Amino acid sequence: MLLRRLTLCSRNHLDYRRRVCGFLTRPLTQVPKERAHGSSFAHRGELRQAKRIVVKLGSAVVTRGDECGLALGRLASIVEQVAMLQNQGREMMIVTSGAVAFGKQRLRHEILLSQSVRQALHSGHSQLNDMLVPVLEARACAAAGQSGLMALYEAMFTQYSTCTAQVLVTNLDFHDDQKRQNLNSTLQELLRMNIVPIINTNDAVVPPPEPNSDLQGVISIKDNDSLAARLAVEMKADLLILLSDVEGLYDSPPGTDDAKLLDIFYPGDQHTIAYGTKSRVGIGGMEAKVKAALWALQGGTSVVIANGTHPKVTGHVITDIVEGKKVGTFFSEIKPAGPALEHQTQVARNSGRTLASLHPDKRSEIICLLAELLTERQEEILAANKMDMDLAVNTGLLPAAMLKRLSLSPAKLNNLALGLHQIAVAAQDSVGRVLRRTRVAHNLELEQITVPIGVLLVIFEARPDCLPQVSALAIASGNALLLKGGKEAANTNRVLHQLTQEALSMHGVKEAVQLVSTREEVEDLCRLDKMIDLIIPRGSSQLVKNIQRAAKGIPVLGHSEGICHVYVDAEASVDKVIKIVRDSKCEYPAACNAMESLLIHRDILRTPLFDQIIDMFRTERVKIHAGPHLASYLTFSPSEAKSLRAEYGDLECCMEVVDSMQEAVDHIHKYGSSHTDVIITENEHTAEQFLQLLDSACVFWNASSRFADGYRFGLGAEVGISTARIHARGPVGLEGLLTTKWVLRGDGHTAADFSEQGTMKYLHEKLPVGQPLAGQRDSN
Repeated sequence: MLLRRLTLCSRNHLDYRRRVCGFLTRPLTQVPKERAHGSSFAHRGELRQAKRIVVKLGSAVVTRGDECGLALGRLASIVEQVAMLQNQGREMMIVTSGAVAFGKQRLRHEILLSQSVRQALHSGHSQLNDMLVPVLEARACAAAGQSGLMALYEAMFTQYSTCTAQVLVTNLDFHDDQKRQNLNSTLQELLRMNIVPIINTNDAVVPPPEPNSDLQGVISIKDNDSLAARLAVEMKADLLILLSDVEGLYDSPPGTDDAKLLDIFYPGDQHTIAYGTKSRVGIGGMEAKVKAALWALQGGTSVVIANGTHPKVTGHVITDIVEGKKVGTFFSEIKPAGPALEHQTQVARNSGRTLASLHPDKRSEIICLLAELLTERQEEILAANKMDMDLAVNTGLLPAAMLKRLSLSPAKLNNLALGLHQIAVAAQDSVGRVLRRTRVAHNLELEQITVPIGVLLVIFEARPDCLPQVSALAIASGNALLLKGGKEAANTNRVLHQLTQEALSMHGVKEAVQLVSTREEVEDLCRLDKMIDLIIPRGSSQLVKNIQRAAKGIPVLGHSEGICHVYVDAEASVDKVIKIVRDSKCEYPAACNAMESLLIHRDILRTPLFDQIIDMFRTERVKIHAGPHLASYLTFSPSEAKSLRAEYGDLECCMEVVDSMQEAVDHIHKYGSSHTDVIITENEHTAEQFLQLLDSACVFWNASSRFADGYRFGLGAEVGISTARIHARGPVGLEGLLTTKWVLRGDGHTAADFSEQGTMKYLHEKLPVGQPLAGQRDSN
C-alpha cells in the first residue's frame, strides 16, 4: 500500500521532477567554496555561498493533518530540492521528524486488522464497526516507524541517484566526548562520499526531556529543533533551515491583528517577541525554534525559519532560501547600517500624507528650493559624480551608453533645474482638483477629486538625474517616494537625496522621500504589496521585465521595450526624411525613444532618396540590419536582421521594405512595442490614417521619435514612458501620479429615501467644475 501511494506521489510531481532533472543534468557552473567557519552570514544574499546545509523537517511538515501517516506529496517536494542542492556540490543533511506518525499509522493498521480477525471469528461481521483503537505509546510508534520512514526517504532519493544513510542519536551521544567524536567522524565520511545523512533522535529509547536541563553553553536535545542546532554547530554547517507550519517568526502570535512577520531577527530583539501555542504535533514550538536558532547562530551557523507546509511555496522554499530570497525569518548577528525597508516605507507613507495636505504653494516652494540647490551645490554633486564615474571607468563593467547616462555636467544640472521649475508651476493645481461635480439629489452633492496614489517605488539604474526629477514629481503630486538606485551611482544618489530631504525640511516633510540603501534585492522589494502602491522601473528592458515578473501584487508603470519605428512614405519630403531619421536614430541611440526600425515604401527603392538614407547612415556609422524583404531586393545587402523585434540601443537599426501605409501599420503592430512610431509623408490623408490606425502610446507625423519625452511635452519631467492600456500612457508626468476619490456631501440621506416608498428622487444634475458646492469651505 505504501509503495502504491509513493507511486501516486511520484506521478503527481512528474512535471516538477522533469524541471529538476533538467537542472541536475546540466554541468555545474559554480560549486560553493569551502569557507572558514566561525561567523555566520551577515546578509541573505550571502546564503548562496552556503556549502554545508542542515534542513530540519518539523513534525507539522512531515505528517498529515490527521497526525497518522506522512504527507507524501510535501515530503517528495522537499526531497527533490535537497537532491537538487546536493547535486550542485553542496553537502546536505536532514534532521527529520515523522517516525512516531509513520509508526502510529502502521500500528493502527495492524491493531485494526488483528481486531477484525478476532471479532470475525467470535462474533461475525456485525460488530466490526464498534472496534476502538487503543491509545498508542509514542516510543512503540517510533520503533515501528523508523524503518518505514527511512525506506521511504531511500526510495524518494533513489529517483535522483542520491544515496542516503540513517543516523539515530540521543542526548548522551553529544555529552560523551568519544561518542560525539564518533558521530562527527561518521557524518564527515558520509558527506565525503556524497551521501545525504538522515538524522533523527532515537525516540524508541530516548527519555522524556527534563525542564531547564541545558548545560552552560550547551543546548540539550529536547526536540528536533535543538538536535538540528546542536548538529549544525558540531558539523560546522554554514546554514540551518528550520521548516515548520508557520511563515517564520512573528513579533506576536500569528493570527492576531497586529502580528508582523519578521524578515530579520537579531539576538538583542528577543525581548520584543510574544510567543503563541505550539503546533498541532511535535514537542517543540516557536520558542524552542528561536532558542535553537540563537544557539546555532552563536556557534557560527546562519539560520532561517520558514514554512514548509504551504502548498504554493513548499516546492521551492529550500532552494529560495539558499538563493538568498526573502523567505521566512533570517537570523543575523549584524544589524544593517540603514533602517529596515518596512520602516522606511511606513515613515514615508506617514510623511507623504502630511505632504499631500500641504497648501499647493508650499509644495511648489519645496520643488523650487530643490531646483536652486541643484545649481548652488553643483560642485558637491559633480564631485560625487566624478567618484562614481572614476570607479565605473576603472572597473570597465559599464558599456559606453550607461556611462553616458551616469555622467552629470553643469549643463545637465541646469536643464534639470529648469524642468523642476516647470513642475513647481504644475503643482499649483494638481492635488485636490475637482474633475466632476454632480447634484445627485436635493442637498446631496458628489464630486470627484484628484488625490495622490500613495507610496511610489522607483527603481532606476545608472541614471542619477532621475532622482531629482522623480522626487519633484512625487512632491508635486503629494506622493511618498522610495528610491532604489543602481550601485554605480551610489555617491551621486546619496548627495542628491540629501539635497531633496533638505528641501523637504522647509515644511517639515523630510521623510516623504526615502533612499533605499540596504542590500534589498529588487524581487524582495516587489513583494511589499501591502506597503507599496505603484512601482516605476527606469532602466534596461531586462530590469523592467524582471520587475514586471516579480511584482505580482503591485501595479508596474512602464515599458519593457522601446522598439520605435519610422515609416518613410512614398510621398515623403527628402529633406524631412534625412533630418528626422538622423535625429531619431543618432541623437541619443541608447534612449528608449530612439528609432530601432526604419520602414521604407517600396517605391523609394533605387531612388536618390534611398541612396541618401544609406549615405547618411554610413556617415553616422550606423550599422544596418536588412529585413527579409529588403534583402530580397538587393544584390549585395547588409547583414540580415536576426529579429524584426530588436531593441539595439546603439548605432544599429533594422531596415525593411513595405508596400503601403497599411502594411507599415500591420508590421508595427506585429513587431513593435507600442512605444513611439512615426510617419514621414506630405500626404495629409495618409498621415491621418496612420495616426488613427496605429495603436501606440505616441504616434507622430513628420516629427522625430525623440519628442516622446516628458520635458519636450511640457510636463517638466517624466517618471517614465508607459505602454500600458490603463491609467497613464506615453510620457508619464504629474498627471500620471494621481488617482481620484469620490466625495459625497449629504444631509442625513439614506438609500431608503430613494426607494418606491421614499420621498426623494434622483436629479443627477451635472454642475460646473469651477462652481463651489453649497456650504463648501475654502480648502485652503
